[in-house]
Amino acid sequence: MFGEVSLRGSTGRHTWVTGLAAERDAYRPRDVKRFAYTYVTPGYFLQDDINVASWLSVSASARADFHNQYGTFLSPRISGLLRWAGWTSRLSAGQGFFAPTPLTEETEAAGLTRLSVPFPLKAERGRSASIDVMRGFGPVSFTATFFASTVRHPVHVDRRDRYEILNLREPATNRGLEILGIWRKEPFAVTTSYTYVRSSESELTGGRSDVPLTPRHSVGIVGVWEQEGKGRLGIECYYTGRQRLELDPYREYSEPYIIFGLMGERKVSKHLRLFLNLENLTNVRQTRWNSLLRTHRGPDGRWTVDAWAPLDGRVANGGVRFIF
Repeated sequence: MFGEVSLRGSTGRHTWVTGLAAERDAYRPRDVKRFAYTYVTPGYFLQDDINVASWLSVSASARADFHNQYGTFLSPRISGLLRWAGWTSRLSAGQGFFAPTPLTEETEAAGLTRLSVPFPLKAERGRSASIDVMRGFGPVSFTATFFASTVRHPVHVDRRDRYEILNLREPATNRGLEILGIWRKEPFAVTTSYTYVRSSESELTGGRSDVPLTPRHSVGIVGVWEQEGKGRLGIECYYTGRQRLELDPYREYSEPYIIFGLMGERKVSKHLRLFLNLENLTNVRQTRWNSLLRTHRGPDGRWTVDAWAPLDGRVANGGVRFIF
């Protein structure tokens, strides 16, 4: 449950918002009652947007949360928007927190029956910063974003010899770059994207390694032809680079792969349209490289490895759309 009451006003170059908020998050499992929890977090927030000049605006905010189990947290954030000579740039930095729960990607897949918590968990504390640059040149526009974040006391699920959830001693870090380009010229549009991510975390045995299932390189290209009153035709292609795998008996790193797809829609009449989607035409399946079944059962009880590529191969679906 979540509720919020806010008050907004403006004075000169300032536009401010202040208010109170309260959130309640409860989990009541029937078979693993030791993982039940109730989090109640009232908070107070304040934000001020300032038009410093025609080319610069600044937004500053702060939020104080009073968690019933993990104490008080202050989360400030500041950002600036700059415009000059057709360029637009935004810079931002801030910090926040997240109260730990037993519900993670790993435990959602394996369940909580075998899970143990050897030590009381600490709240995760994150700091992040980003800067993006945007510009348009006629039918072409692009955006480049640089981002970085650090999470202290990151929650980690250990599945090596035991099935445990705990906090890592060293922070988890995330650095990256995302580039987005769009070309539009009726009736065509092409969108391209590239993402580089370097995420690392500490190992329980010492040293650091890449975060599992996080590819460093990802590329996407989507092209669409669309004409009002007739229909549209689209083509898409996605590349996913290598990913570090965790506790996979067959390999330490995944294989890179490319997914290709087509989609089309045809207007037959005022009230009737036909559509067809063809996905993963390259027929990428994880089982083309290795089996999904493990050689032995893991400490978490699972007999399967983590999914790092599509599992279903080619997919085709079509239908009729009625418009009233």
